[in-house]
Amino acid sequence: MHPKNLHNTPYQFKKLIEVHIPLAPFVHTNEFGNSTIDFFNPNAVLELNKALLKLHYNVTNWSIPTNYLCAPIPGRADYIHHIADILNKVNINTPVKGLDIGVGANCIYPILGSQIYNWKMVGSDINEVAVASAKQNVTANTNLVDAIEIRHQKDNANIFAGIIKSNEKFDFTMCNPPFHSSEKEAKKGTQRKLKNLGKQASELKLNFGGMANELWCNGGEALFLKRLIKESVLFKDQVTVFTSLVSKSNNLTKLQKQLTKLKASYFIVPMEQGNKKSRILAWKFND
Repeated sequence: MHPKNLHNTPYQFKKLIEVHIPLAPFVHTNEFGNSTIDFFNPNAVLELNKALLKLHYNVTNWSIPTNYLCAPIPGRADYIHHIADILNKVNINTPVKGLDIGVGANCIYPILGSQIYNWKMVGSDINEVAVASAKQNVTANTNLVDAIEIRHQKDNANIFAGIIKSNEKFDFTMCNPPFHSSEKEAKKGTQRKLKNLGKQASELKLNFGGMANELWCNGGEALFLKRLIKESVLFKDQVTVFTSLVSKSNNLTKLQKQLTKLKASYFIVPMEQGNKKSRILAWKFND
């Protein structure tokens, strides 16, 4: 993880339970004598997130609708810290304004950006339920109200258009694109995880939840990112640096070729959390 990520150390379950008692029933001692939870239990993950947000990020009222993505906070915080490094690399100073494409019902990236770095954040999503939930998470916490704005993308043919206002400037955009190309593919991925953990197929469930627009889309990650890059050209005068997670490394070659063709300068930032490897693709258009 990023050296500034406070989740580099094991979860402080005693302190987490002190600030959020509903987490307590889900905490147990494993065979190594360490406190933990069952990360394949969505209720346990939900209560852990609530506790983490209370203890570390001063967010006391947070929830998501049933079956929506319960994003693991440590990995999300990593992306935020790497963006801060990218902003330093391209000489962006405070105050900072960022746009999260696909904010989701959880609103995690804008929350972390505002609470860790005091950034002003805008989050957009095409799903009305997700937008309503994200707005509720903002309005339920007085420290978020002036820092975060949630906008509804009403046209699924657009990503930035209809969200970025005329003459509006952003220092960066970020995105955690849908990983899979279909629900079937998403379930197969979960089955592989369960098999690796020695669990039965009957236990199949996406432990972090997730609706269609959060986990899969037509063409999967590769097609979505191609669309994102293509549309970014239209907003090159309003955004300093565009970024996105790229989960599948074999998608990079085509994306790099596309950026080169569009005369964008780009760089890749590796990310690693435990056994999971990912990367951030960042690009900008020179003046």
